[in-house]
Amino acid sequence: MNMKLKQLFIFIYLIVSFYHFSVFEGSLSVLLSFSVNLVILSFIAYYHLFLEKVYSPFISTYIVFNYLFFIVAPMSQINTMVNESSLEFVHFFPYRPELFIKANIFISLFHVVFFLCYDGFKKTIYKRIIRKRNDEVKNPNYPFHLIIFSIISIWILISNVDFILYELDRPAWLKSDFSKSTTLIVTKVLFIMPLGALIIYKKYMQSSNKYASNLIIAVACMLIISSVLVILKNPLITKRNDLGPLIFVLIFMFLPKLLNSNVKILSFLFFALLVGFPLMQILTHLDYGFTEILSNPSLLSNQIDKGALSKGYFSLNYDAFINIGVVFEHVEKNGLSYGFQMLSAFLFFVPRSLWPEKPDASGMIVGDYLVENHGYTFTNLANPFIAEGYLNFGIVGIILFAAALSLIVVFFLLWLNSNDWFKKAVAFYFALHLMMVLRGDFTNSYAFFVGSVLGFYLLPKFLMSVSDLLISKKIAFVEQKTIYDKD
Repeated sequence: MNMKLKQLFIFIYLIVSFYHFSVFEGSLSVLLSFSVNLVILSFIAYYHLFLEKVYSPFISTYIVFNYLFFIVAPMSQINTMVNESSLEFVHFFPYRPELFIKANIFISLFHVVFFLCYDGFKKTIYKRIIRKRNDEVKNPNYPFHLIIFSIISIWILISNVDFILYELDRPAWLKSDFSKSTTLIVTKVLFIMPLGALIIYKKYMQSSNKYASNLIIAVACMLIISSVLVILKNPLITKRNDLGPLIFVLIFMFLPKLLNSNVKILSFLFFALLVGFPLMQILTHLDYGFTEILSNPSLLSNQIDKGALSKGYFSLNYDAFINIGVVFEHVEKNGLSYGFQMLSAFLFFVPRSLWPEKPDASGMIVGDYLVENHGYTFTNLANPFIAEGYLNFGIVGIILFAAALSLIVVFFLLWLNSNDWFKKAVAFYFALHLMMVLRGDFTNSYAFFVGSVLGFYLLPKFLMSVSDLLISKKIAFVEQKTIYDKD
């Protein structure tokens, strides 16, 4: 079955690639630079499908992202500009072939360094540590934990009704009345906490000490928590980069056969991103509120008529490759950041009111540059991971960032193969969130990931530890009192 799926994937992959290269309208030198990029990426895909023995959804995400955002999208954008006799992208940045060629050279360098480091780290760090992993200790208090998290989930829902209703009615173009910090805490931390409860349910269902009464409680709690999660996390109030990893984690936990091999998840992501991604943006980038759509469903067709699908790749959703060129131009005029800009990511929790000199996220830097030099009007754009490296340390940064990313991937590969479902869920979540990390900017992708991990990993673990401690003290008190009564 897997071999047939591999053959089908390779066939479609080659057909799609051949089509885009055969209809390409740009110069031969630009075409050759994309060709080198494609050859290297195709080798990584071949390795991933036919040679890699480890299940690694991280590499599937890496392949699909680079194929879509660094090959298909920019080639389609060039064709659109040539056919319309326009030499400007959607954010007014001019088409400069030499920047595209330079970008492809550095992307190819990033691919080579990332793959060599990934393969090397996997052969050394991964193989040594994976042999030493220990089985997870079973916890007899899972049903009690599920009751607690059912109550917490209901509380989160009730206490944020106003926020949910506001987000349902807010069109995508309208700026939220809630502050960034409030939105981050509510949507990235609180709203994803029910996922932590479902992980507990998964752990309980795999445990051996299940009793009929406890099982009924667990299932009832699971239904309550799942219902709350659907309300808190849905396409009408949640963006793709947040909803996608969550859905895939749930599939990974409860329908594992759908994604349990490299070819399955690579194929799933390939078709989802090339077809599902454009369709999903109709819901996540609506120009109308939910109540307007409900009362007048024809507004959805208006959204399509406005170009939600017809604009295709010529939109800000696919500006990652172009913005590498913007960063090149920015560095030429303003120099490198030498790591200072990265502080905006690692110290994202420090408010600007306490640190007025806090550096901007790289997406803001790209946006400000386009506003100041090319007359654009929007200042918060994507900035791919490779461009982050160049913005901070130039070519050395591209090499360092590629090596660092490979090390992070191998670290989460260890978590994915642990016996702790919390660690497995975090690792798989990162595998899909990697799409946002690669697209950028890094500050937002890092902050969102930390917030999510806090919500469905750290806080549930902490609450479980506290409740286990209270239970153990209660049991110890009862036992001591019993002994005292007997005496």
